[in-house]
Amino acid sequence: MSERLQPGDTAPAFTLPDADGNEISLADHKGRKVIVYFYPAALTPGCTKQACDFTDNLDFLAGHGYDVIGISPDKPEKLAKFREKEELKVTLLGDPDKKVLESYGAFGEKKLYGKVVTGVIRSTVIVDEDGKVERALYNVKATGHVAKIIKDLKLAPTA
Repeated sequence: MSERLQPGDTAPAFTLPDADGNEISLADHKGRKVIVYFYPAALTPGCTKQACDFTDNLDFLAGHGYDVIGISPDKPEKLAKFREKEELKVTLLGDPDKKVLESYGAFGEKKLYGKVVTGVIRSTVIVDEDGKVERALYNVKATGHVAKIIKDLKLAPTA
């Protein structure tokens, strides 16, 4: 079982392929805040809802200095299909060997329909400009999660 991150921890560095196979690193976002969210699988109803919510709020979040990265165990080809089908604008990265998921505490035992299974724990980690964990949220709901983040971060609409 991987350890969950706590505020103040250094966010684990990563470099993963995006939907086009380009390598994207957390370090590429130094100096900006990053919302890194972990989801079980592209092209599934809950994950689609969550990715669309982030896409719909991307300009708002970017206006407040936040980049958004979604990470799942999917391969780049599936991420590309997901992006095209749902017209997603969010950066999607694939972690098929689940090393980044584990380093962020987003992979392990969870309850699914009353059974304990091992898999991706839907999680969101907010990383500050210096690469430190600002917030770490685990077992989040796909629906309404983006609105909750905006509210929790007290991000006001820009005029």
